[in-house]
Amino acid sequence: MINIESVGPRANAMNAMLADNWWAVALRGLLAILFGIAAFAVPGAAMLALVLIFAAYSLVDGILNIVLAVRGARKGERWGLLLLNGLFGVLVGVVTAIWPGITVIAFVFMVGAWALISGALMLGAALSLKISHGRWILVVGGVASLIYGVLLFAAPLIGALVLTWWLAAYSLVLGVILMVLAFQLRKHRGEHAPDPLAASA
Repeated sequence: MINIESVGPRANAMNAMLADNWWAVALRGLLAILFGIAAFAVPGAAMLALVLIFAAYSLVDGILNIVLAVRGARKGERWGLLLLNGLFGVLVGVVTAIWPGITVIAFVFMVGAWALISGALMLGAALSLKISHGRWILVVGGVASLIYGVLLFAAPLIGALVLTWWLAAYSLVLGVILMVLAFQLRKHRGEHAPDPLAASA
């Protein structure tokens, strides 16, 4: 519940603004829920859409870096690394757009490598501990991470599917939370903090 009178003036203004625009929070929640449902229904299309968004971002970012490098060169500044960064971004964006499947697999392999390294470090930490209590938890966590990493490398397409489902679940949970927040805010629309000048008069 929002209690406008129990917080400071700046927070009062923020609370009032959120309450008056509760529909925007609700819209965000609805979009998150719709994305979550779509990702569960067609996970391949959801993953492909995310990859293409990344491709567009990398392409635009690379072009902007190239523009900055050219402008910097005209002013006599060092522009070599900036240009290289821009060209790399453009290359990554183009390759991702042409072969989106490679990007998906690369991402899954990156997560798999993280799981293997994290699991190995966790297992090493567990074996190096001199205390006995809690060690088995680290051992279980390390083994689970290692198994997860091996599975991602063994079946990257299934790994991509599972990662998409996780994203879908997160989106659904976030959407529900935002919808609940929106309707809590809706109860307080029109409320505004008292004017400090008027209160002191």
